[in-house]
Amino acid sequence: MPDLPSPWREFLSELDARLAESVALHCIGGFVISLFYGLPRPTGDIDYYTAIPSSPELDRLAGPGSALEAIHNVRLHRVTVTDMPEDYEERLREMFPRAFEKLHLFAVDPYDLILSKLGRNSGKDRDDAAYLFQTFALDSNVLEERYRKELRPNLSLPDRGDLTLRLWLEIFRGD
Repeated sequence: MPDLPSPWREFLSELDARLAESVALHCIGGFVISLFYGLPRPTGDIDYYTAIPSSPELDRLAGPGSALEAIHNVRLHRVTVTDMPEDYEERLREMFPRAFEKLHLFAVDPYDLILSKLGRNSGKDRDDAAYLFQTFALDSNVLEERYRKELRPNLSLPDRGDLTLRLWLEIFRGD
């Protein structure tokens, strides 16, 4: 299985074998940044925004406190508090095509991943966002436009999002 190191290869293979039906996970967070976008940092979970179809079986099989977590010391984590751009699903990319029979992991694109981190605005989030912005030579105009059209209208505190985005762009560009 290419580009999937231990313990992830074994964990995901065992999860795949235990699933009753096919499931697609829309993944965000450190797992995507490190294993798909190449930031060399460890992570102990796969944060996912949604599962299609929705399945409580995922938490039982591979979530916190599961047998698979006990064996491999990694887990799935359903992220319940984050803001995603409206059309993020149109830009998903499968992370490990044909690697598993029933399990399909999809990564959000770099712009959407940055925008998903605006609300929390932790130091690690800023560092991750700066890595994505600089490594992939992202366009600040695309980021701002996607924010304005797809994320800002749904924020409970849009002024806070505006300020955070402005500060992050200053950091990214070295202003």
